[in-house]
Amino acid sequence: MTLDSSPIAAVATAPGRGGIGVVRLSGKNLWPVIQAVCAKGEAALTPRHATYLPFLRDDGSVIDQGLAIYFKAPHSYTGEDVLELQGHGGPVVMQMLLARCIEAGAEIGLRLAEPGEFTQRAFLNDKLDLAQAEAVADLIEASTEAAAKSASESLSGAFSKVIHELVEKVTNLRMLVEATLDFPEEEIDFLEQSNARGQLAAIRATLDEVFAHAAQGALLRDGLNVVLAGQPNVGKSSLLNVLAGADVAIVTPIAGTTRDKVTETIQIEGMPLNIIDTAGIREDGEDGTGPDEVERIGIQRTWAEVAKADVILHMLDADRGPTLEDEKITSRFPDNVPVIRVWNKIDRSGHKPAVDQLPDAIHIYLSATDRLGIDLLRAELLRIAGWEQTVESRYLARERHLLALKAAREYLDSAAQHAAMDGQASDKALDLFAEELRLAQERLSSITGKFTPDDLLGVIFSRFCIGK
Repeated sequence: MTLDSSPIAAVATAPGRGGIGVVRLSGKNLWPVIQAVCAKGEAALTPRHATYLPFLRDDGSVIDQGLAIYFKAPHSYTGEDVLELQGHGGPVVMQMLLARCIEAGAEIGLRLAEPGEFTQRAFLNDKLDLAQAEAVADLIEASTEAAAKSASESLSGAFSKVIHELVEKVTNLRMLVEATLDFPEEEIDFLEQSNARGQLAAIRATLDEVFAHAAQGALLRDGLNVVLAGQPNVGKSSLLNVLAGADVAIVTPIAGTTRDKVTETIQIEGMPLNIIDTAGIREDGEDGTGPDEVERIGIQRTWAEVAKADVILHMLDADRGPTLEDEKITSRFPDNVPVIRVWNKIDRSGHKPAVDQLPDAIHIYLSATDRLGIDLLRAELLRIAGWEQTVESRYLARERHLLALKAAREYLDSAAQHAAMDGQASDKALDLFAEELRLAQERLSSITGKFTPDDLLGVIFSRFCIGK
């Protein structure tokens, strides 16, 4: 990916009113803008020092007063010259100040920044690797304290460090194998003497550990999509309200109250869960009653959410017991998605709060009304997610990181098969061994950006907010 060297500018703070707003500029030779916008111009600014001064219009009148901070390259976020103008956080004031900067910077080609372009420049100028750059966006978007902490760890380079160490180990082993291929006349089995197979086993074990921590981080970042599904009036909305700790869904005895999905993100032991309440599933009755057109659309959307679920909570009425309609609903659930049968209304049925592991599914008995058995459900959701509260090191990994780690593990597994030959390995087996190590090395390096395609880089940074 090539770097567009034209200077850029944007409002770096969130839209809306606030005590402080920031206009950020990055590029080469920002002095024309500084001279035009900042009172006393460049003479007033000392790199990395905050200077209080007026921000000026073209005619010399004052737009606002605030702090100007100049960061001289390469000692800045982007690795270029950076100017930050901190004024009052009104949207009109910020837009006036930004427009003035663009006007003053016309002679140097100053333009509005694209989403994520400041961080993209930090990556291209080797101020951050790709995993750290992604952690910037993850820290901004973190929905829980644990997610913010893990994103901060990744931003500091903790995730990148373990990936670099893995790449170095794979590279060293690959060099050893290729050196053996370069000197076939040697009678000594270099792989045996250097314990190449043992080194490979250690690398695979380390990779498994990194993947486990990254998988926990992916849960922190994305959360678990938990869909509430079942017949009308079995207590789906009541359970959502209990889990959310607020009345986010309307609860009435009238069938079909929920017409569209209602989503609420909650935390359980620091792990975010996206709880999705859906329209009750029912068909036309023999008496001609049934869902109207709006409710039918809601039911269609229910099945669409079920298809995307990480976990399905199939809500049933414990007081009424299983029905033929419940069985019809069960038969349409995806085979590869965990299902918890939640028997609600035990306050009426006489059941006790309990968890039963039966051949067909996990069954939990609870009462959303009386808040009985809710902790059992929370614990089961954590268990299904594979959540470990005691994991010390979590990296706020993304799906692409997990896919790269999985692919690297597969290549290393193939390398182990080629290295498992008894006695002196054949040249062909060694060639394949080295090739699998090369492929594993590339997949691991793609996490930090060394071998990441330009089109993927474009997608990653386009999802950042403007000004970051």
